[in-house]
Amino acid sequence: MQVFERWESEIRGYCRAYPTVFASASGSRQVDEAGRSYIDFFAGAGVLNFGHNDPKMKRAIIAFLESDGVAHSLDMYTSAKRDFVRTFAETILVPRKMTHKMQFTGPTGTNAVEAALKLARRVTGRPNVLAFSHGFHGMTLGALACTANDYFRQAAGVPLPHVDRIPFESAPGGGLEGLEAYRAALADPSSGLRPPAAILVEPIQAEGGVNVASEAWLRRVQEIAREHGALFVIDDIQAGCGRTGSYFSFDGMGLDPDIVTLAKGIGGFGTPLAMNLVKPEHDAHWSPGEHTGTFRGQGLSFVAGRVALEYFQDDTLMSEVREKGAVMRRCVDELAKRYEARGAAARGKGMMQALDVVDGAKAKAVAARCFERGLLIGPCGSGGRVLKLIPPLTTPSADLNEGLEIFRGAVRDVLEAA
Repeated sequence: MQVFERWESEIRGYCRAYPTVFASASGSRQVDEAGRSYIDFFAGAGVLNFGHNDPKMKRAIIAFLESDGVAHSLDMYTSAKRDFVRTFAETILVPRKMTHKMQFTGPTGTNAVEAALKLARRVTGRPNVLAFSHGFHGMTLGALACTANDYFRQAAGVPLPHVDRIPFESAPGGGLEGLEAYRAALADPSSGLRPPAAILVEPIQAEGGVNVASEAWLRRVQEIAREHGALFVIDDIQAGCGRTGSYFSFDGMGLDPDIVTLAKGIGGFGTPLAMNLVKPEHDAHWSPGEHTGTFRGQGLSFVAGRVALEYFQDDTLMSEVREKGAVMRRCVDELAKRYEARGAAARGKGMMQALDVVDGAKAKAVAARCFERGLLIGPCGSGGRVLKLIPPLTTPSADLNEGLEIFRGAVRDVLEAA
């Protein structure tokens, strides 16, 4: 690790929580240079929904490379992009009667959010957007302005304007009552608030602590957006792509977002891809080339991402995700009940589950103990107090159960030593 410490920036973060050098990975496990195997309940912060080195995706990528496929294409037409677009439309959009256009925005989720914000302002002619407490939307300045975490915001070094913020459903002052207060303020010409260009919301605030919004609350958010001519923008970057037991985390809620931001898992293999789904009437406000980016046509991601979509052509994987999610939920529920007097709480949906242990130092200690025993997890939420479990959706039951047992033991050791 000396070469990293000597030459890599101090900005590096995750490697400090996992102090080893990984050499290979397969399925739900990573192996370090010493040959030690780790069960991965972090999965690239939600990128590796289909595990490490999925065999079918790997074969497709190798065949693509060996046939001199177009690896980089800006936004030019390629056969790899056509296969992805067609398969995504047929597998995801058409069954949901969605007519959204696909805008490939760049390699990361923050690129998708930036494009969504820009388009919403273009469509409405308004400067401000509404975001929520505890939300995370990215690190570039526009997306960072919508991100609530003060640690990240302070690194900007400049003001982060043009965002109004109200409490998320589960935050103090939130719920339907909080939305009604905001609604009333918009109706009051002396409130000082103007209608926003967009309301940007995560159905599940993954980095914010795995805070899960209810259908009723999300529907009311959508109603407020419609009433005031704002675009309803759903950020499904981490919670989407099958993580909750259906492709979108908001499936079945009767929602009709103007824009859906996607990234992380849509590239399938771990290579970068980000995409916005945009209603055609809003997409028509773009002029050709008005929003660009060098890496919008990543051929490897189109190839692997198309293969990943095969997981959604029947309900086999999603049924397994719901079953495994229930196993995970029983684990965190048991721990929350055991440590209820300490304020512990469980929350989550599908294969994104979490245990709030209240104290960030204790959460960090649990994560460190898990690492020592061969399990990778990551804290999140306010002060890092929440332990988030996001294993690959394809994790074998044996690995899932072994990982949960390590997690149980680490939580017991840390909380009962206090």
